[in-house]
Amino acid sequence: MADQQVQESEIEAAIAAHEALRPTVWTGHLILYGTDAERSASFYETVGMRRVAVMKPFAIMELRGGTHLVIRTGDKADPQAAPFDFMVEDLPATRATFDAAGVPMSDVTRDELNTHDQFVITDPDGNTIYVKDSHVVGPA
Repeated sequence: MADQQVQESEIEAAIAAHEALRPTVWTGHLILYGTDAERSASFYETVGMRRVAVMKPFAIMELRGGTHLVIRTGDKADPQAAPFDFMVEDLPATRATFDAAGVPMSDVTRDELNTHDQFVITDPDGNTIYVKDSHVVGPA
């Protein structure tokens, strides 16, 4: 019993140490616009997000780390280049998965700063989003 308590204490200490290394802030909400909340939610599920809520005026999708993508809906599409990008652990595998799912995308290129390989996906409303390889430092 004492050995189990020591082991549990060591595990809790290791978790606390890991948590202390994590950044203390993250992006809360990213906004895009579309015309059909359900269609948008299905698309963003296909590219790896989790559905939080889908209602007529919006879809809320969760990304890794707790960030939410909010797709606000209206009668007319207003496609835009997203003012954010997505990062993934394995760009070639992600691209292959997206390709198999029929996600419209560009070829892989190198970004202008020569720091990331990337490709662009296009959602059902014509919004475009760069998908880039990761260079996360330390615990995510």
